[in-house]
Amino acid sequence: MDIGPYLVEAHLREGRTVAELAAAHGVHRSWLYKLLARYRAEGEAGLTLRSRRPRRSPGAMAPDLEDQIVALRTNLLAQGFDAGAVTIHWHLARQHGAVPSVSSVWRVLRRRGLVTPQPRKRPRSSFIRFEAALPNECWQSDMTHWTLASAGAEIVNFIDDHSRLCLRSVALPVATAIDVGRIFQQARAAYGTPAAVLTDNGAIYTAGPRGGKVVLETELERLGIRSKHSRPYHPQTCGKVERFHQTQKKYLAKQPAARSLEALQAQLDRFAAYYNTERPHRALGRQTPQEVYDAKLKARPDAAPATHFRVRYDKVDHHGSLTLRYDSKLHHIGMGARHRGRPVVMLIADRDIRVVTVEDGELLRHLTLDPNRDYQPQTLGLAV
Repeated sequence: MDIGPYLVEAHLREGRTVAELAAAHGVHRSWLYKLLARYRAEGEAGLTLRSRRPRRSPGAMAPDLEDQIVALRTNLLAQGFDAGAVTIHWHLARQHGAVPSVSSVWRVLRRRGLVTPQPRKRPRSSFIRFEAALPNECWQSDMTHWTLASAGAEIVNFIDDHSRLCLRSVALPVATAIDVGRIFQQARAAYGTPAAVLTDNGAIYTAGPRGGKVVLETELERLGIRSKHSRPYHPQTCGKVERFHQTQKKYLAKQPAARSLEALQAQLDRFAAYYNTERPHRALGRQTPQEVYDAKLKARPDAAPATHFRVRYDKVDHHGSLTLRYDSKLHHIGMGARHRGRPVVMLIADRDIRVVTVEDGELLRHLTLDPNRDYQPQTLGLAV
């Protein structure tokens, strides 16, 4: 039984005073007087519990705005994007300017049964984080798998550690070390040279366990960029790019199943554009990655690029040329028809190339490689 009928009966039948009953049961006298008045006016019906909600609430959110919040969440989830209260608040602010607080948006979602409180969830403040101080101070890269309608695919992602900017996201049938080197050079051409690159120990990123170097390691060494690798079986070191995979796959799962690499790449490009410029990032103070990346000066490699030396034994082909890979791109060096089939040694100091004969060390050609040209004609540099 509710305490109200008990107090009314005690007062009317026993004659106990309002002050005595209020003090004995920890209620206020005014409430008991109000209860007695309702009983005299309405009988037992007046003792039933009533809502304490005010009749008017001038500051309450308008129903159409609540409906807009729900519709925005539904639309974002349907596209595979983040649809939390922070993101919804950010989109509303772009559309309307002055909008309710994030907590108000969250309460709307809770009232509508769209979110479930998680009081036991570990607070974000308890996480131990590290973050680069400047854009381009450290890039993270990793490869993840995705299934096409009829085959498998692999996605190579490069992101900036400071801003979380997606630098490159490329779909491949099978990712190779040469592909990683090419994608890195594309990102470098668009965003500049980073001071460091952090990856896991996958075969496309390092050949250290095999006693060698892959394309990316060679390029990083040549450019004076620090190459860093996570501890084996510890993906948390590359946590930012791992978390990016999760967000990216959540989006892809909501899209029509891609039937080709081209279709998958188009989906990746649309996601990267949205992620970089339209999605507020909680870890960035609700700014977009592009805003954070553009806001600061860019870090550069600490040391000057080291000269990369190579010695290569080759034979002039039947076209009278040699091939050489530089910056993950294959170049052809003209030697002339008179040298067809001749064994040579290529002495390479970065872009400075000397071609000498195997038998007596005669200098056949000396040139500076032009990385913007596929074919290096004999008019470039000395040809004897």
